[in-house]
Amino acid sequence: MPASPSTVDDYLKTIYHHTEWQTQPVTPSILAAELGLAPSSVTEMIKKLAAQDLVSHRPYGPISLTDAGRQRATAVIRRHRLIETWLVREFGYAWDEVHDEAEVLEHTISDRLLAGIDERLGHPRFDPHGDAIPAPDGSVEREPFVLLAEATLGHTGRVLRVSDRDPALLRSLEELGIDVGHTVTATGRDAVQVDGGPTIELPAAAASAVWLSV
Repeated sequence: MPASPSTVDDYLKTIYHHTEWQTQPVTPSILAAELGLAPSSVTEMIKKLAAQDLVSHRPYGPISLTDAGRQRATAVIRRHRLIETWLVREFGYAWDEVHDEAEVLEHTISDRLLAGIDERLGHPRFDPHGDAIPAPDGSVEREPFVLLAEATLGHTGRVLRVSDRDPALLRSLEELGIDVGHTVTATGRDAVQVDGGPTIELPAAAASAVWLSV
């Protein structure tokens, strides 16, 4: 039985996301954990995607997107991130509220409406969380980055991206002033200065959810 287009898109997006901000390759077991599915189901789906020339995979090895798979992944990610940006700018959504809405809308809006949203917003390059919005041709511009948890003490950089995986953490970081564009200095394992202010303690897992400029 062929997989639905939305299911294919979800797999391709997850593979793309996994290596977008780090270099660890994605394996079927990692993909199963991220999707919350049984490894056997993921293995079967990967075979289908490989048959459609959307992914490249050898048994027990990592999964990578083919050119066709990357083009399809970036197309749906472009939709998702433009919609998130639209909801924040035009409808007053908070950055922790837009992910689920965009998950629904990315499969329903027309290409014409998407183009109108892009033009209305002035062709933004980044979404509210700092993730790059792919261009229509799939190209992405991103400057060098370092995960806050891996930054050396004293490192100062602009916040390039905050993971949207945990809405509660997003709200906590926003209250602390840690938002895209602010300047952060790593002063301890879980402590930072924001925009030159006093040192603040970070919530659990925050250092693994914030990326800074190098």
